[in-house]
Amino acid sequence: MGHLDISDVGYVLPDGRPLLAGIDLRVGDGAKIALVGPNGAGKTTLLRIVAGDEAPHSGKVTRSGGLGVMRQMVGRIHDDRSVRDLLASLASAPVAAAAVELAAAELQIMTVDDEPAQMRYAQALADWADVGGYDAEVGWDRVTDAVLSIPFDRAQDREVRTLSGGEQKRLVLEALLRGPDEVLLLDEPDNYLDVPTKRWLEEQLAASPKTVLFVSHDRELLSRTATKVASLEPQVTGSTLWVHGEGFSTFGQARADRRSRLAELTRRWEEERAQLRELVLTLKTKSAFNDGLASRYQAAQTRLRKFEEAGPPPEMARDQDVRVRLVGGRTAKRAVVAENLELTGLMRPFDLEVWFGERVAVLGSNGSGKSHFLRLLAAGGSDPDREHAPVTEDGTSAPEPVRHSGRVVLGSRVRPGWFAQNDTHPELADRTLLEILHRGEGSREGMGREQASKALDRYELVAAAEQRYGTLSGGQQARMQILLLELGGATLLLLDEPTDNLDLHSAEALERGLAAFEGTVMAVTHDRWFARGFDRFLLFGGDGAVVETPEPVWDVARVDRAR
Repeated sequence: MGHLDISDVGYVLPDGRPLLAGIDLRVGDGAKIALVGPNGAGKTTLLRIVAGDEAPHSGKVTRSGGLGVMRQMVGRIHDDRSVRDLLASLASAPVAAAAVELAAAELQIMTVDDEPAQMRYAQALADWADVGGYDAEVGWDRVTDAVLSIPFDRAQDREVRTLSGGEQKRLVLEALLRGPDEVLLLDEPDNYLDVPTKRWLEEQLAASPKTVLFVSHDRELLSRTATKVASLEPQVTGSTLWVHGEGFSTFGQARADRRSRLAELTRRWEEERAQLRELVLTLKTKSAFNDGLASRYQAAQTRLRKFEEAGPPPEMARDQDVRVRLVGGRTAKRAVVAENLELTGLMRPFDLEVWFGERVAVLGSNGSGKSHFLRLLAAGGSDPDREHAPVTEDGTSAPEPVRHSGRVVLGSRVRPGWFAQNDTHPELADRTLLEILHRGEGSREGMGREQASKALDRYELVAAAEQRYGTLSGGQQARMQILLLELGGATLLLLDEPTDNLDLHSAEALERGLAAFEGTVMAVTHDRWFARGFDRFLLFGGDGAVVETPEPVWDVARVDRAR
């Protein structure tokens, strides 16, 4: 068993703004504590501090037991790491180091097969055995069999970027939950997971003896797994932490009660301060004519000074007010028409008609081809006209081609706007939010500073206006992408897991914005709450068939195909 102690941790951003202030949290043996808060409050930064990736500017972190970490970027790995590399990086430090050396020695002996290379390779194999590498491979075999349905020796050289976001997440979760580490840090472990896998995760966390600190915005998972809820409350001086000692089901009411209680305490504090100030002024006036009141005047001054130094009760962070104004525009009545469409190697041929104004949720298990389908539509379909060019940031880039047979076409005046779950937008990484809006790109016109600031304020991003896009939290980046879609003039919104990184208030704002959008919406989602706002449901089934269902269907088997 293991535990975590976070004591008086503070952190200041590179631009000088305080992010965290006086964070105290103990995660006891076997506890499952959910870390919640609005996007940009510092949840990921706090996990990075606990993991040792960042150093706090004040305070300290102590723990007992081994530490396993799932970082937020899992699910959108695009580099050339293999499955073996990823699993080795989750192992203990000796195993991870030995795996790196073994890979380097193997590469050297394949390129320069001389005696030093052979000696290095022999030593690497011996070290691999000494640190328990072969035992680790036995565990990895169980992991790849559970996730990819193939043994480790066949999966180890596969590039992680060829896996879906959900498969990447499940691979890491299986390794950590099966592994020896007693303490786990999980940054949004449910992102990219389909609903059956989310339910699996809920069961595993509830049954695991491990100590877990995790970030999630999924209310179902929070209510079924969290034994306590730690809420980061943004303040001007940096986010503070409030811990609700029960589960998530009572968190909302407890937070509302705390807000009311603090408001009443603040009102009383203001009243008492006003009374003390009045007393000081009265005694000041009277002591000018009566020396006998001088001591009372000094005592009143001291009392007021100490009262104000102690300060008012803690201030509750205001709830974010994100206002999404997706506009759209009239298009042809038939917005999307698919005839005998087959996504090569993914799903069997199907027909589909989507009418202007409809809200279509695309459901199914991970790896079934849902994102490929949206990407094909984002490119304008099988044979796009110029009017079907996607709303993109540089005006020239287009989604990668999707192999298919049959055809899918977009109606006249249908302009796709694509929100991609794995797109990190490197073209924006080094630009501030104001620079992005000021310059304009593609179909999006540039904006003056005042107009851009007002747009950012609607998305609760104005405080980050001078921040570079690449330094934003995942949720802030998601909000910025939705703002760019709003400004780009899309009439067909293609949203791939849009709520994964959004906090609750932002997700609700997106839902309101979609309800007011004059256009067509198609969204891939595993968010059971978000799906309630849709009127059609397209299911990518485990048998390779694509069918429409009257209600959301979540219990879908994985597609049966060679892996």
